[in-house]
Amino acid sequence: MKLVTAVVRPERVNAISTALERFGVNGLTVSQASGYGRQRGHTEVYRGAEYNSDLLPKVRLEVLANEDALGGVMAAIEEGGRTGHFGDGKIWIIEVHDAVRVRTGERGASAIA
Repeated sequence: MKLVTAVVRPERVNAISTALERFGVNGLTVSQASGYGRQRGHTEVYRGAEYNSDLLPKVRLEVLANEDALGGVMAAIEEGGRTGHFGDGKIWIIEVHDAVRVRTGERGASAIA
């Protein structure tokens, strides 16, 4: 099992969620986040005063996936999240040794199905 984590633009969450549902993903965790990458934030004007905002609003998505579904999950996140501009985000994968469905006690791959 793998944990696929992505940090993406907030306005792309619905498109990513739709793409994941089409692929057959049953569960998704979404968290508010903020950060920056190469774009290093942006400059804003508020009441005539200019200021720099180093941390941009982002969303962190997490999906548990079996090894055989990994490529499709990543492709769905890429498809839904890509705008072609700086700040589209990142995806990374972490090994998961075990998972438990609390309600039923199921473990491993059956806990995430």
